[in-house]
Amino acid sequence: MEKLTIQEEEAMLSIWQLNGGFIKEILDNIKGSTVPYTTLASTVKNLERKAYVKAVKYANAKRYEPLISEQEYKAKFMNGFVGDYFRNSYKEMVSFFVKEEKLSASELEEIMNMIKNGKS
Repeated sequence: MEKLTIQEEEAMLSIWQLNGGFIKEILDNIKGSTVPYTTLASTVKNLERKAYVKAVKYANAKRYEPLISEQEYKAKFMNGFVGDYFRNSYKEMVSFFVKEEKLSASELEEIMNMIKNGKS
């Protein structure tokens, strides 16, 4: 599975939210987007080439549907992120965010409760 660019991720987020759509629908769903239609169309073509979406033909238009779930993508690339930046240690990652004051004590407690209760 090939890593997505920022533009591709933005398009995929919209496609996942819509559970597929035509380019115009995807564009309308991207909040505050100033991306031209043709640029988004090229980006979605790249997503198709990378096997993230498939094109389903409707008359003379194509509707793009996700081939992988958002959860699958997050799992794959989060593991890579932790491996690349935190030596495969989620503990090190959490410690980093605590030190950088990006994670509060109450949030950490909430995470601990989620672990204890096996919930997300």
